[in-house]
Amino acid sequence: MIVKNTYLPGRIAGGVFCALLFLAAACSTAQKTAKAPLVGISSARSSAGSTQLGSAYSEAVGKAGGIPVVVPVVRSREEADAVLSSLDGIVFSGGEDVNPAWYGEEILNETVRMDSVRDRSDSLLARAAIASGKPILGICRGEQLMGIMLGGSLFQDIPTQIPETVGHSGGAFHMIGVQKGSVLYRLFGQDSLRVNSYHHQALKAVPEGVRVTAYSPEGVVEAYETDQVLAVQFHPEKLLQQGELMWLQFFKEFVGRCR
Repeated sequence: MIVKNTYLPGRIAGGVFCALLFLAAACSTAQKTAKAPLVGISSARSSAGSTQLGSAYSEAVGKAGGIPVVVPVVRSREEADAVLSSLDGIVFSGGEDVNPAWYGEEILNETVRMDSVRDRSDSLLARAAIASGKPILGICRGEQLMGIMLGGSLFQDIPTQIPETVGHSGGAFHMIGVQKGSVLYRLFGQDSLRVNSYHHQALKAVPEGVRVTAYSPEGVVEAYETDQVLAVQFHPEKLLQQGELMWLQFFKEFVGRCR
């Protein structure tokens, strides 16, 4: 059974974040599906402020055997802790740029576009996720977010700061070099992979304890790992949705960690 775009409910009177009704139903569903793990997916916001997330994320998690739970904006650490206590793992999805103030820099230029509400929510969720010890998957913005939360920094605009790079935005495809011993190498047995690219930012200062596991030909970080975090700069959920079925193994790897 695949559950698409299941939502954690919002706040109730008194500002207390409550997911009890959802959890009762979800846990019942999980029991009926051999205890499929509940996998949260962080969301973006529309211009009107409503919760927004492309279907590819929930489809990928569902096909991999998890129950996807779309997580709306949280507004306190208490809410974030409540969300993480109900989940078996979390995916941080793509979207806007992260405020460079988080890694001690001023905004570089007009290409840097942010959502302060989402930034705060994702930072709360990321801190709660790290503290929980539960598996984390970062995709695109999510990879950058976790890099920052672990102590790193970003190139704010690749065309400006690394002008020799090509094809890192607009859905272009390019090859990446995969490090032996990495999850990507173990899953696919290849030292290079063809991936998509929708970003103009990338990890710059690599945090202590982070293992970079894939680079673009120009040296841009395309994937990294820790014992808790699996992160990729590209969009495997889009590749899977577009028919590249090998990427289902990647999501099965993550969902398996959440069991």
